[in-house]
Formats: sequence, C-alpha cells, structure tokens
Amino acid sequence: MLTFRALQRNKTLKYGLPMLLLVVGGSFGLREFTQIRYDAQKTRKKLDPTLEAKVNPQKQSVILEDEYQKMKDVNLEEWRNIRGPRPWEDSKEYQQQQRSRQGKAA
Repeated sequence: MLTFRALQRNKTLKYGLPMLLLVVGGSFGLREFTQIRYDAQKTRKKLDPTLEAKVNPQKQSVILEDEYQKMKDVNLEEWRNIRGPRPWEDSKEYQQQQRSRQGKAA
C-alpha cells in the first residue's frame, strides 16, 4: 500500500511515462498514416492507357506533328487581340462597344 502511494506521487511515472508512450506510440501511428498516404499517391499516379499512349516519348513526335499541322491551318493574319471587360465595367455594354468598333474597322 505504501509503495503504491509512493508510485502515485512520483511525477516521473505520473506525467513522464504517459508522455513517453504518447511520443513513441505517435511515431508508430504516424508511420502507418503516412504509408497509407504514399500508397494512395501511387495508385493515383497510374495513368490511363490512352493517356499513357499520349505521354509515351515514342509517340510524342506524332502528337507534336499533329499540333503543328493544326497551327499551320490557323490564319494568324486576321487575328486581333481584344481585351475583355474590367470588373467595374458592364460586360454587355462593353461587348456592344467592341462589336461596333469591329463593324467600323471592317
């Protein structure tokens, strides 16, 4: 009985032992949770077969050639950069002004 009360009054056993168990147990718990996280990332990184074919370096040149053909067909001589409305401007009114300016220029 006397030793049990002495153990209850001992601050090392009362506060230090639970803290030590929390730190060590937390370390093992965090290891498990991070392992789950990395396993989930591995499954997300697996590509869809159609997307993997597009990313494949052997087929990359074919994709670049297709994009080059698309860009070649675009007429850049008649392209104009038209700015969009500012947040404080009324978008419908601004669009009407832009259309009227395009009509005058054409």
